[in-house]
Amino acid sequence: MKKILLHDTEKDILDVMTIALELEGFSVYPLSDCTSDYLYHIEQFRPHLVVLDYKLDGEICLAALKKIKKHYPHLPVIALSCNVNIQDSYSQHGFVDYIRKPFDIDLLYSIIRRHINHETLS
Repeated sequence: MKKILLHDTEKDILDVMTIALELEGFSVYPLSDCTSDYLYHIEQFRPHLVVLDYKLDGEICLAALKKIKKHYPHLPVIALSCNVNIQDSYSQHGFVDYIRKPFDIDLLYSIIRRHINHETLS
């Protein structure tokens, strides 16, 4: 079973995405705390993919991404954002892709599957 560490600060969105992904057969580790020690959670859960909530300024998310990529350079990390410009900046920060909120469920599945089948946790 493929595992996804899913972060969103909005509990309702986190709950909906968790349920949607679990219904598709993924094991989901939901996090709503911005100050989480992501490395600890990754080490404990060993996800195949990480989805991080990218707030409008993105500072906390980018700091978490930098830490994750330093320790797990091959772990795919996707930005989850309502920022209308996310498609212009996600890759320059090191994200492999983005999911725009509000999200289309079929597009969510497509993006997740595109990256989760090519992961390497090292």
